[in-house]
Amino acid sequence: MKSPSGITRRRAIATAAGAGAALALVPSGVAVPEDSAITVDPEPLFELSPYLYMQFMEPLGVTDGSVEAAWDHARDRWRPDVVEVTRDLGPPLLRWGGCFSSYYRWREAVGPRDRRVPMHNILWKGVETNQVGTAEFLDFCEQVGAEPLMCVNFESDGRRQWMEYKGSTRTAGPEEAAAWVAYCNSAENGERRAHGRAAPHPIPLWQIGNETSYDRKGYDLETAKRRTVEFAKAMRSVDPSLQLIGWGDSGWGRGMIEAAGEYLRYIAFHHMFNPDEGQEPVLAHAEFRKDPERTWVRLMDAHKIHEAKIQEMRAQVAGTGMPLAMTECHFAIPGRNRGDVLSTWAAGVAYARMLNVHQRHGDVLKIATAADFCGTRWQVNAVMIPVPGGRAFPMPVARVMALYRHHGGRRAAAVTVCPEGLDVVSSVSPEARTVFLHVVNLSRTKAVDVRLRVAGSIVESGKVFQIAASAEEEVDAHNAAVLSPQAKDLVDPGRWTFPAASVSAVELTLKKLAVYEQTPRSAKIASGN
Repeated sequence: MKSPSGITRRRAIATAAGAGAALALVPSGVAVPEDSAITVDPEPLFELSPYLYMQFMEPLGVTDGSVEAAWDHARDRWRPDVVEVTRDLGPPLLRWGGCFSSYYRWREAVGPRDRRVPMHNILWKGVETNQVGTAEFLDFCEQVGAEPLMCVNFESDGRRQWMEYKGSTRTAGPEEAAAWVAYCNSAENGERRAHGRAAPHPIPLWQIGNETSYDRKGYDLETAKRRTVEFAKAMRSVDPSLQLIGWGDSGWGRGMIEAAGEYLRYIAFHHMFNPDEGQEPVLAHAEFRKDPERTWVRLMDAHKIHEAKIQEMRAQVAGTGMPLAMTECHFAIPGRNRGDVLSTWAAGVAYARMLNVHQRHGDVLKIATAADFCGTRWQVNAVMIPVPGGRAFPMPVARVMALYRHHGGRRAAAVTVCPEGLDVVSSVSPEARTVFLHVVNLSRTKAVDVRLRVAGSIVESGKVFQIAASAEEEVDAHNAAVLSPQAKDLVDPGRWTFPAASVSAVELTLKKLAVYEQTPRSAKIASGN
C-alpha cells in the first residue's frame, strides 16, 4: 500500500524517523525483506463509531427460531447461555425489528404475560408468543451491555400484503410509533406505569422504514419521504432528542435527505449479497468443499462487492453531512440454511476483510453489522442456539466481530506501508498511547513475517490477539472453541509473524509519543484549521 496523497513534509519525516526506530528493534542477523513492514502514521484521521459492530435481532418464526429459542419459557427469562455468549460478543448496539416490524403491533407484547396477544409471523411463518416484547428486549440489552435500537411499523412500508392478516390489522401509523416512544422514554407514561414499570428506559435511536424501497408494490420514494416526515414529527413531539434513522437504499438517499434531513440523524441501507458467480458457483450448496483454494480466492474477493455498495451509498449522502447506518448485512449464499460455507473459518476471514472495509469508511459509516444476531438454523447468524439442549456458541463471523470490537481504538489512523498478502487497518486510543492493528492474512497456506513500525514513535511493548485455524475448519456446537482467540505477547515489539489464514488484533504500546495534536484530521478540516 502506497502512502496516501497529501501527506505533509512533517509527517513524511516522522514516518521515516519511525521506520528507523522500528528497525533498531529487529534483532541483528534476522533477515526480513525491506518491504515486509506495516507502518502506521498515528495522526488520527476521524472518529470511529462504537456502533460498527452492532447486532440485529428479528423474530424469524419457523424459518429460524431466533427470539423464541433464546427465551426460556419455563422460567420467563432469557437463556443464560445466550446471555453469556452475547456478553463475550459485546455488541454495542442491538436492533429490534426488520421485515417483522412491518406487521408488528408493539402493544401486543407488553404488560402482563397472560394478556399478551400471540401474532402470526406473516413473512417468516409460524406464531410468535409475544412473551418477548419491549421490556424483555430492553432487559436483554441491559444484561449484555448493549444500547437498544427500535425499528417502528412504518405503515407496513406500503406493502398491502402485510397490512391485514386473518382479520387482524397489522399496519400502524405515526401515532402508534409516537406512543411507543412515550412508553419507553417518557417519565410519566401511564401505560407503562400500569404495567408495573415506573421508571422509563429511554431509547435514543429509532429507525423509520425497513427495506421500504425493495418492493415495487410498496411505497414509492415520494410517499416514503412524506410519511417519514410525518412519523418523525410525531415521534419527536414526544422526545425531541431522538436520533432517527430514515430509509435511503436503492438510490433514495439524497431525496430522503432533501425532504426529511432536518429530522434524521442517519440514512439506512442494507447489504445482503452473494459473492459467488452465477455461471460457475464455487460457494453454493456443497460446492465449497470440492476445491478449497478456489473457495478461498472467491471469499477473499468478496469485499470488493461490499465496498462498491458502500461507495454507492457514500455518493448518495456526499456533501450532506449525513452519516450512514447499515443496519443489516451478511453474505447470502444458496445452500442449506443459507449456506453451509458460512460455518467455515474461510468465511470468517472473508468477514474480517469486510469489517476492515467498514473501518476505512468509518468517517461516514457510523452504524454497521455483518450478521443476523441469533437463531437455530441460519448460518448467517452470529450466535447459534442448539435446541433442544446444548449451549449457544459463536459462529466464525461472531469471533471476528468480537475480536475487533474488544481490541480497537476510537480514532482511525493511516496504514502508510503494508506488505503484499496482508489486509491491515489501524486505529489509535484517544491519547495516542496505543496503536491498534486489525490484520488479515490473505494467504490460505503461507505465514507472513513483518516489521511493525509507528511513525515518530518507538514500540515499547505489544500484544497480539489472534485467531488462526485451517481455512476449511467447520464450526458447530461440538468444536466451537477451535476459533477461540489466543493472546500472545510481542517478544520483539518490532516484529511479528502472522500465520496463514489468520485474523489478528494487535495492540502496540508506544514508548515515545508522536508529536501530533490528537484532534482527528477530519475535525481540523471541518473547523478550517
